[in-house]
Amino acid sequence: MSLDAAADAGDEVVHDFSPLLLVYKSGRLERPLVMPSVPPGHDAATGVVSKDVPLSPSSFARLYLPPGAGAGKKLPVMVYFHGGGFVIGSAASAAYHRCLNDLAASCGAVAVSVDYRLAPEHPLPAAYDDSLAALRWVLSAADPWIAEHGDLARVFLAGDSAGGNICHHLAMQQDFRGKLKGIVLIHPWFWGKEPIGEEPRRGNTGGVEEKGLWEFVCPDAADGADDPRMNPTAAGAPGLEKLACEKVMVCVAEGDFLRWRGRAYAEAATRARGPEPAVELFESEGVGHVFYLYEPATDKARELLDKIVAFVRVECEAEI
Repeated sequence: MSLDAAADAGDEVVHDFSPLLLVYKSGRLERPLVMPSVPPGHDAATGVVSKDVPLSPSSFARLYLPPGAGAGKKLPVMVYFHGGGFVIGSAASAAYHRCLNDLAASCGAVAVSVDYRLAPEHPLPAAYDDSLAALRWVLSAADPWIAEHGDLARVFLAGDSAGGNICHHLAMQQDFRGKLKGIVLIHPWFWGKEPIGEEPRRGNTGGVEEKGLWEFVCPDAADGADDPRMNPTAAGAPGLEKLACEKVMVCVAEGDFLRWRGRAYAEAATRARGPEPAVELFESEGVGHVFYLYEPATDKARELLDKIVAFVRVECEAEI
């Protein structure tokens, strides 16, 4: 084989998870949707101040302190997990940095955005392990911002897409029972072997072959896409009555092919947990997956933010 032919063979795509990830025969990886990173600091638009704290040699957290966080004033704590199919994304991404500034300011909360290791360099459970360690670090109040300003009786988890999946995974850990006020799953990435609702069949998911991507990032998945970490409503998955949080909010989008899984999760949580505490389901009409990250100034993005703020702040108002 000539050198040119060998080079061509090495450039053959063996796994196409467009637009998130392309894997070449040579081992080269391409991430078309990688977002630019921005540093922490003062956000002029919201007045929020942020800083980065290393958690390990390969992970960190970006903390956000809203304006008006005075001495002795305790604020709810929101721990956020970014999306990206477990293969892209960062707490330092410009879109997430802007989103967390808005959340911290609007909720009046100390926000913690968690950065975790990505697949395929670090297959699952690496992202779960990093997220679990980050949450335990938050609850330990080891950082002075959390110790001084955070109310650890009002801790919320939130995340979009793969980050929503992480939120569910963490909320199923029984040692967090009594420590989590609520979880907010935004367009969560759940899937399963058999389509539900009007889900597209495999190979017809707007470019992302969900079943294949999950099995790629989680090689030890039990029963493929029906692994309980990907399909919380699969037969044999732990019941959602075991969620360690007090209340649940699930956000879906009308134009998102993951919306049926989000609805199914909310319905299963309602059946498992009973009418109280309520499970809240909110659907954004006429928009797609994680639209608010790319269109933060739209009415629909503001509506979604307002719903999340109300979910968090009702607890604050009740305890004043």
